[in-house]
Amino acid sequence: MITFVLLIALVTLSSAQFQPQPSGRILESPNPALCAQRSIHRRFNGKGYYFSWADPRTTGQEVDWLSGRNFCRQRCMDLVSLETSAENEFIKSHIVQNNIKYIWTSGRLCDFKGCDRPDLQPLHINGWFWTAELQKLAPTNDRSQNDWSESGGIGKPQPDNREALQGGAPENCLAILNQFYNDGVNWHDVACHHKKPWVCEDNESLLKYVRFTNPNIRI
Repeated sequence: MITFVLLIALVTLSSAQFQPQPSGRILESPNPALCAQRSIHRRFNGKGYYFSWADPRTTGQEVDWLSGRNFCRQRCMDLVSLETSAENEFIKSHIVQNNIKYIWTSGRLCDFKGCDRPDLQPLHINGWFWTAELQKLAPTNDRSQNDWSESGGIGKPQPDNREALQGGAPENCLAILNQFYNDGVNWHDVACHHKKPWVCEDNESLLKYVRFTNPNIRI
């Protein structure tokens, strides 16, 4: 059973997400018109879900992690957060059914201002959270409370930060990989610049905000 702990006092980290990235890019605000027109491919436990491969306009497209988040957020959604075992299995079943190699989730290793907090140390164990919900994941070394793969590109349990160890970018984003290393359909840490299909889910906070500020738009 996957369980998570509310990440307390994440206001600083939340605001940091909106600061310009090294590339100058920022996390975007919702677009009321796009929110009203958003596509819902499946519903699960009261939430709507969008699969990039199921939309003729985005099928075959792959984007980096921030681009995926911005696509979702413009539509009052966010990258999917796998907060329960049931939701995790729901998403994985659609990945398998559609033979999708991998997808982005909202999972992220804390790498913003404020991530030096004692409760997040060591980061590779206690620093992962669902950015869409500002909810902390269980420690990565508690294998019964997560779905990290037991293997990867160098044969080590995930997250392993493999790319950084091999001289590349840090693997600070969480993706689901489908038998990519013949290791099942599981979570992997991946460098955020890689491009993948994505899954969005309704974000109630964004929906409430747009409904409040745009009372004449039906969402």
